[in-house]
Amino acid sequence: MNLDTLYLKSGREKSVEKRRPWIFSGAVERVDGQPDSGATVVVKSDSGEVLGLAAYSPNSQIRARMWTWDAAQQVDGDFLREKIKQAIEMRRSLIPADETNALRLVHAESDGVPGLVVDQYADVLVVQFLTAGVEKWREEIEEILVGITGASCVYERSDVEVRRLEGLTPKAGLLYGDLPETLLIQENGLKFIVDVAGGQKTGFYVDQRKNRQKLRQAAHGRDVLNCFCYTGAFSIYAAAGGATSVLSVDSSGAALKIAEENSRLNGFGEEQLAWQEGDVFTDLRKMRDRALSFDMIILDPPKFAPTSAQAKQAVRGYKDINLLAFKLLRPGGLLFTFSC
Repeated sequence: MNLDTLYLKSGREKSVEKRRPWIFSGAVERVDGQPDSGATVVVKSDSGEVLGLAAYSPNSQIRARMWTWDAAQQVDGDFLREKIKQAIEMRRSLIPADETNALRLVHAESDGVPGLVVDQYADVLVVQFLTAGVEKWREEIEEILVGITGASCVYERSDVEVRRLEGLTPKAGLLYGDLPETLLIQENGLKFIVDVAGGQKTGFYVDQRKNRQKLRQAAHGRDVLNCFCYTGAFSIYAAAGGATSVLSVDSSGAALKIAEENSRLNGFGEEQLAWQEGDVFTDLRKMRDRALSFDMIILDPPKFAPTSAQAKQAVRGYKDINLLAFKLLRPGGLLFTFSC
């Protein structure tokens, strides 16, 4: 197969040689040919040395993303199947099935499939096609995922702004099978409802699994405040760990309804778990003014800085909520704080 060629400026090959997968537009000397969005191109140094193959993205500041550093390979369905298979087999070897049936199966560049995110919730897969390269292969990838996992449903949540940076429009919807009316997962003996169609990201934060378990182990006998609680996973883990009380705050009434249902699913009542709809920044100040205090506080906010332009404002936001949380902590209290 004849492929178009992307040449790098002098010295810019060093980054690629160090296995860094992104090639920014400023590193490109020229492109021979007229590759379509998502097309595979040969990457060469300014001296003509072949460095590998990449997915071309003409509208993005990240002009190309490396598929492979072996130019003898061919980027096709078999190539993608092997990459995806390796990623899934690794996750399943590391995460026991009795621990959870909700996990990230494919994590983009980390697994050699730039821009592809696949999360599993029971027998439902939620996918994100975030770059021009995987967008070009979406039908093949869907078929590969169903074939490897036997999933009953594949749902797309590519409704994110990062696609616009690739010259792609956001997309969301059913790709394969039927989405269950209520999707239940289990994690460390607890049950949770996942809203894959309307929830944040792909529906549930599987990356916090170990943190939730750590919190559970430390929650016994504590009065807990969970801020930005979303659908209540940290709150339910705290209750399962023997917390005396758990107050949870989120601005989304829809998320709190799911949180309340999750509470009932796990056998907890209002005497253990209280849910409050409100703005966390405002509510923390009100709690401070009322001299309320807690033994454990959880801060797990959504991202404050979608781009670097918002970084200063985001830092102020993180400072505010953490400072307020410290003021609400009793002596010997614990603060679990996270940033996105």
